[in-house]
Amino acid sequence: MQTMCSTRTIRTTGPAQLAGEFFNKLSPEMVNELASLQHVSAYPANHILFTERDEAQGLYLVLEGEVKLSINSSDGRRLILRIARKGEVIGLAAALTGKPYEMTAETIYSSRVAFISRRDFILFLAHHPDVYQLVTAELSRHYAMACEQLRTVGLASSAPAKLARLLLDWSSNGQLTESGTRFRFSLTHEEIGECIGTSRETVTRTLGVFKTRRLVNFSGSTLTIPNLNALQSYAGC
Repeated sequence: MQTMCSTRTIRTTGPAQLAGEFFNKLSPEMVNELASLQHVSAYPANHILFTERDEAQGLYLVLEGEVKLSINSSDGRRLILRIARKGEVIGLAAALTGKPYEMTAETIYSSRVAFISRRDFILFLAHHPDVYQLVTAELSRHYAMACEQLRTVGLASSAPAKLARLLLDWSSNGQLTESGTRFRFSLTHEEIGECIGTSRETVTRTLGVFKTRRLVNFSGSTLTIPNLNALQSYAGC
């Protein structure tokens, strides 16, 4: 069942600026039209937007914050597929097909997320059929990211190599500084293990080794990679 209208949700409506790889390819008129269809909500950390097998009500746009996307097994195991960041679209495939959501979406910390109903989005596409090409490209991008995640989890030779690849992937959205590439380290060690298919203890131990070898530095929730080439070599890239 949808949890979008939780009592902890601060809900507003109206246009908001849309930005991201998908929206940057739309005309200003199309962006304005989509913005007029959205319902913007502010969510606290650890709020579930939808769960896998929920009926697809529509798609979600991350305006601020980060959203964790995962799949779960019947025995309680979880694999985190990726982190959706500002400007990304969530639930697009389900919104198009009308089939249940194929994953669970949960905010990592306080976030602002816009919702567009499936009905409104389908009508928008009917009015602008040329947008289908952009939608196809966005779905292909999601597929490529899923393949990369499977490559990391299934084909990397060791837990350290998997973790190094994950940190390199996160660093692509980082900030270049004099001390290296810096980014927010959002997940717990247990959740990081769920990204690469290993235990919390292994993640903690491996991060300790990385720190000792000066492959990474920590400062609160911020992680810095002093030398990307060194970590890439460790990852076997």
